[in-house]
Parts: sequence; C-alpha cells; structure tokens
Amino acid sequence: MKTLKIFFVVSLMALGVSVLAQPDQSSAPHVDLIVIDGSINPAVDDFIRESITRAKSNGARALIIQLDTPGGLLSSTRTIVKEMLSAQVPIMVHVAPSGAGAGSAGVFITMAAHIAAMAPATNIGAAHPVAGGGQEVKGVMGEKIENFTASFSETIAQKRGRNTEWAIEAVRRSVSITETDALKKKVIDIIAKDIDDLLKQADGRKVDLDGRMTTLSVKGVNVVRHEMSLKQRIVNAIADPNIAYMLLMAGILGLYMEFSNPGVMFPGVTGAICLVMALISLQLLSFNYAGLILILLGIALLIGEAFMPSFGVLGIGGVISLALGSFLLFDTPNSDLTIDRTIIYTAVATMASLVLAIGYLVFRSQKAKPTLGMDGLIGEIGEVRAKLSPSGKVFVHGEYWNAQTQTDGQIDVGDKVQIVGYDGMNLKVKRLQDRAS
Repeated sequence: MKTLKIFFVVSLMALGVSVLAQPDQSSAPHVDLIVIDGSINPAVDDFIRESITRAKSNGARALIIQLDTPGGLLSSTRTIVKEMLSAQVPIMVHVAPSGAGAGSAGVFITMAAHIAAMAPATNIGAAHPVAGGGQEVKGVMGEKIENFTASFSETIAQKRGRNTEWAIEAVRRSVSITETDALKKKVIDIIAKDIDDLLKQADGRKVDLDGRMTTLSVKGVNVVRHEMSLKQRIVNAIADPNIAYMLLMAGILGLYMEFSNPGVMFPGVTGAICLVMALISLQLLSFNYAGLILILLGIALLIGEAFMPSFGVLGIGGVISLALGSFLLFDTPNSDLTIDRTIIYTAVATMASLVLAIGYLVFRSQKAKPTLGMDGLIGEIGEVRAKLSPSGKVFVHGEYWNAQTQTDGQIDVGDKVQIVGYDGMNLKVKRLQDRAS
C-alpha cells in the first residue's frame, strides 16, 4: 500500500514537471489573425478594437486582418481607422483570398494598416460615398460628404506613406484597381498568396508605431487565429441590411397573422421576436425613416384591402408603398449598404399574397352561413314526425324539434319542411314546395 502511495506521488510530480516544461503558446513568438468577411458594422468595429488590445497585451508580433468586404458604415470605419492609426502593435491587412475585394470602407481600412497586402486576383477601390440604394448623393450634402471622405482618405494615405492621389481618386471618381496595379501605384506594399507568404515578405520591414519605428520579425512565427465572440457574431449577423429587412417583414407578418387568428400563439410569438431583432438591427444600421413609414403604410393598405374590398385600389397602393419603402429603407448617405433587390421583390410579393389571402379567408368566414347553433338550422330540410296543425314535431339533424308551420293549413306526417326561423327552442317551418314562393 505504501509503495502505491509513493508511485502515485511520483507520477503526479512527473506530470506537473512535464506540464511546466511545455512551452506557453501565448509567450511563444506569434502573430494574431482575425478574418473579416462581410460588411463593416459596429460588431466588426468592436471585434477589431478588441483584437488590437489583445494582440498588444499578449505580446503578439503583429495583428493580421484578412479582409473581404463590399463596404459598410462610415461611422464604424472611422472608429476602426482611428484605432489602427494609433495602434501600439503592427497591423497587417491582407485582402484575401483570391476573388476577394476591399471596396468602399475596405479601402480606408487597408490603407490604414502598417503593412497593406493583397492576394492574387483581388481588387481594391470604389470608395465614393453613395446612398443606401447605390445612387449618388446629390446637392450640398453630397458635396460635403464627398469632400470629407476624400480628405479622410488623403489623411490616411499621408500617414502611411501611400499614394495620396489615388486615395482621392478612389473617393471622387470611384476608381477600382487590381492587386498588380495597386502595388505599382504604391497603394499596397505586398502581393502575398497566403499568410505564410505575407509573413515571409513582411519580415524585416520597418513600421511606424505611433511615432516609434519598429522592425518586424515575423518570419516563421506561429499564427494564432481568433474568432468573434457569440455576441459579436449575433450583432454581425443582424447588422446585415438583408437580414434586418427579412426580420422586419417576418415580424409584421407574424403579428398580423396572430391578430387575424387570435390564440394561435406561434405566429405572434415568432413575429414579436423577429420584430424586436429587426428593431435592434435598425439601431445598428443607418436607415431612412421615410422608408420605414412607407413600409408600415403599405401593410396598412393591404390589410384595408383584405377587410374593406376596394376593387384593388387599396391593394395596389399597398404593394407600391411596400416596394418603395423597401428600396428607401437603407437609402442614407452614412452607409453604402443595400438590400438585394431579389429579396425585396420576393418579400413584397410574398407579403402581399399572404396578407390578401388571409384577409380573404377571414372575410369569407365572416360572411359564410353559420353551421352551429340555432342559426345553423336555418334553411335546413326536415321531416314531419307529428302533424303540424299548426304545431307539431319535425326531425332534423338527427334530432326531434318542436315546430310550428308558417303557412295556412296543416302539414301531415312524412312531409318535408324547410326551417325558416326559430322562436326560442321552437322552429318555424314551411312546406318544402313553398320554398320558391
């Protein structure tokens, strides 16, 4: 027994020594890697700022941002760029993989990096500010936004020693170039096929860490990848205008179905959840109040058409209002995010069809002849079982009822009668052959 105890203690000590002897992954030479694939929004802003802080605190040699974005919110982009320009850890932006692009907001983020790189068969550019529908912002407001964005792009290029002329053209003329032209024009520093190639080419380069020159030593170091937190992933998902729009439509439709058929519960609960998520999305995104009002007006007109038939006037107006509101919902100068038009067409057609179909069924059920209770007996055919002179009994729906004839004379046993009314629990009937009269 004593031998076993000694063996157990020795084994624990050996295990502890082996654990202590293993190298600490966080203390070994490494670079942090994060991937941004989608629009630039508050979740991406939070993720990048968190990653910069983590890379500094855990001693990473650099932070690599693998980027593929069509653009996003200008407010989030400005915050990201501000953090990157004042970062105390080298930041490398790699537009990758092949086929990826750094559009609009992605241009500013790429140029703000200490090392800007692109993979083969990628592109960068088209940073001209546009409204949410993709059209140019007109008037004095459009001129102000363009001038501000151009100066913003020029400032970043000057700070990182990049091509300021191209930076301005990317905004004012919305030019877009491939990775080869970007390298020639000194928009980027490196063309790298993958992360290993990027680290190999970046090794030994000098970067400016907020006024302090640092030489990169990143060749052959470990690459530690970090993912978004659950909260960031949820926010990133609902900050997509397509998702926000579909949640809004689903929420409105669910609540409409619940109000049309009280007690079903599932459509109401689901609709309420979708509507709350849609409102959170609209808080994260820049949206147009006029577009939202038009959508709500369109739903109201469709409901009006369902319950107050207007020969299609309200229905057509509702569809038009719903479609216009959908196109204008994210039509703002603070974002270049858009809703896929296929989604709009599908959502409008589905919403209009379902609302009108449900409204028609409800309207028809309200106008339909009652099938239960005393009212359900009106118009039914029965057989006389006790002579009506004028009172007697009739057999209808498998039951015997007291009845009274509404015509002169008597009705014999076996004759067919039609129920035309009732007085309390007494039925009022007439001969079947008298129906036409």
